[in-house]
Amino acid sequence: MTLKPTFITLRRVRSIVQKRRLLHFLSFFRVVSVNPVVQTDDEYNVGSEEINPDMEIWRKLMSRQKDILTTGEVAKICNVAPRTVSKWFDSGQLRGYRIPGSKDRRIPLSALIKFMKAHNIPMDALQSGRTRILIVDDESEIVDVLQKVLTEQANYDVAVAHSGFSAGLECEKFRPSVILLDMHLPDVSGEDVLKLVRENSDLQMTKVIAMSGKLTDGQAQHLMNNGFDHYLKKPFHVRQVIECIEAVAATI
Repeated sequence: MTLKPTFITLRRVRSIVQKRRLLHFLSFFRVVSVNPVVQTDDEYNVGSEEINPDMEIWRKLMSRQKDILTTGEVAKICNVAPRTVSKWFDSGQLRGYRIPGSKDRRIPLSALIKFMKAHNIPMDALQSGRTRILIVDDESEIVDVLQKVLTEQANYDVAVAHSGFSAGLECEKFRPSVILLDMHLPDVSGEDVLKLVRENSDLQMTKVIAMSGKLTDGQAQHLMNNGFDHYLKKPFHVRQVIECIEAVAATI
């Protein structure tokens, strides 16, 4: 009996090697396991789905993994701009991986938690997804009412600062989504606090609402033109505050 020689083209060999590499890569991130894969000639199957190097199928597989986040999702959790997350990734501070053939990055949840703990980023957003509000005002009565209503009725995470200095400390620790900022603080002006917020790359997504009892329409417009996201004229109704917060938070 004469055995017929089997010819395998170089192109076919490359295809098989590429698929093996892809499977090994996916198994590393626990998307699929190499062991249960059944090889049938030139196909690899997991269950009833064929795996091939096509990027759309690759993305579908990755989307099933609940503990893998995009840079946009990480940015929202940490209250920073997506480009800041990219900088963390590129510098090696935040561990993750790139999608083959793409600039897209993916961050494992475990790596994000480790990063957040190391940089004192509040874990509340990761657990509850609630909007974080920082109230900066030296009038205790106003602060007490706002804190109570925003926490109990609006279900926000709320922190308080009574001066510009303490506001800076709270911003670093609390990473607020929105700041309710009184314009007449005992140590610095509201404009000074706003400047510090805008210069902090970790607070790029933070919205700042000016509060004052001495605002004319012209002054209010001036504030909006110079970096504030909204304003509230004192005295105000609590419902106005919530509506204002919701308006600016919707743009984050």
